[in-house]
Amino acid sequence: MKVTIIYDNTVFRNDLQADWGFSALVETQGKRILFDTGGSGSILLANMSRLGISPREIDEVFISHAHFDHIGGLSAFLDQNHEVRVYVPRSFRGVKHAAEVVAVDHADELSGGIYSTGELDGIEQSLCIETRKGIVMVAGCSHPRMENMIAAASEFGTLYGIIGGLHGHGPESLKDFQFICATHCTQYQKEIMSFYPERYVAGGAGTVIDLQDQENAG
Repeated sequence: MKVTIIYDNTVFRNDLQADWGFSALVETQGKRILFDTGGSGSILLANMSRLGISPREIDEVFISHAHFDHIGGLSAFLDQNHEVRVYVPRSFRGVKHAAEVVAVDHADELSGGIYSTGELDGIEQSLCIETRKGIVMVAGCSHPRMENMIAAASEFGTLYGIIGGLHGHGPESLKDFQFICATHCTQYQKEIMSFYPERYVAGGAGTVIDLQDQENAG
């Protein structure tokens, strides 16, 4: 599993543009999944181009929730590649020009080793990926209660890591994760980094997290 952060409030690479929102490329199980699409289609596509990511090489799109900073680039992306399956939480309507739109109702396996927590607390789903060290959760903003997210993800295996926005969740709520990459809307980023210095991975557009490297290091 490899995750490349495409869109974030900060940048890891100076040739990329920072903006309020989140998007990442998740490469796993032979698939390339675009997780969320940031707030601006032009920024999303420009950052993808600079990262060498072609929209036409994306197999699936996973939308965590319907807030604009996570779906603002979806239309522009689908203009470039409409031959994709788009997974959305059950409350999200209006996706057009995709090959297939799948509304996810509850925690479920989407395909081999790839899962959704289902829409939790009526607002957001997270993507869960099976790795040799356990389940890695990719979250948009983590609006739901963290205990609900953990309970849903734990249906698929032992938790290992979390990548994405962590909203107002403090360090104590993240004790079950062995690595943490806090991005986007995380309010207590400095506290989390200080609390878990050996588990923390810095985010920002251009950051690449290779779980093979994590496994080799472990």
